[in-house]
Amino acid sequence: MTSDRSLSGKTILMSGGSRGIGLAIALRAARDGANVALLAKTDQPHPKLEGTVHTAAAEIEAAGGRALAVVGDVRDGESVAGAVAKTVEAFGGIDVVVNNASAIDLRPTAELPLKSFDLMQQIEIRGTFALVQAALPHLKAAANGHILTLSPPIDLNPRWFGQHLGYALAKYGMSMTTIGFAEELRADGVAANSLWPRTLIATAAVRNLLGGEDSIAMARTPEIMADAAHAILTRDARQATGNFYLDDEVLWAEGVEDLSGYRTIPGDGPLGLDLFLDEQEIGDRRPVTVG
Repeated sequence: MTSDRSLSGKTILMSGGSRGIGLAIALRAARDGANVALLAKTDQPHPKLEGTVHTAAAEIEAAGGRALAVVGDVRDGESVAGAVAKTVEAFGGIDVVVNNASAIDLRPTAELPLKSFDLMQQIEIRGTFALVQAALPHLKAAANGHILTLSPPIDLNPRWFGQHLGYALAKYGMSMTTIGFAEELRADGVAANSLWPRTLIATAAVRNLLGGEDSIAMARTPEIMADAAHAILTRDARQATGNFYLDDEVLWAEGVEDLSGYRTIPGDGPLGLDLFLDEQEIGDRRPVTVG
């Protein structure tokens, strides 16, 4: 994607970001020369997951940005307040909050431990609320403040609740904060939007929970979400708020004609639709509307 809009000099505070979509968003911002603070628990390497908050910070620096690694828990108010204070001390303010941290457990009600249920609600909903609340004075003071939450368009189709109620409640809870923040902060000029992928994205969660290598073969790379996030975060906050964006629609609106470069495997094979989206044909080009 080409754009003359830039995040140079902007400061982003992100929950999570050690790997996957969050890291891709951070690296895209870093290539502009942005400052990126990551609040994450991954202080030590995980046996099954690559990356820590420290390796992510090193990648951000290598990409051209300035990084701050904050080891903490987005569920904990003191951790969140500390991350905000450290970010402001290091970079002078906060222009963008990205709510990226998420837990996923797709087990049905009878099989879902309450511990897992609580973890999803606390990270997704409480964590999103806590991070925005703590950063709010700085977002209001920013020239073009943005809140971006990685959550789906709200769809009350019983299908999604019937398949995995605990996870649906958590992700839709994140989406509801977008509605609330957008309305509450409209007069302050702070944008609040959600972003969700149309297709499966090649992340550890997809590989481990949504079909393994077969699903990765039907996925796009995290860079499509990174480019879409960049486009949103460089828009006028007073004009672009309260939206539930899909990654491909954002890029088509930016003038990107062909998304085939984001496929994990080149070609015209089938792409897998992500959760919370109705069945539809997915392609690399914008669908043509007739009539």
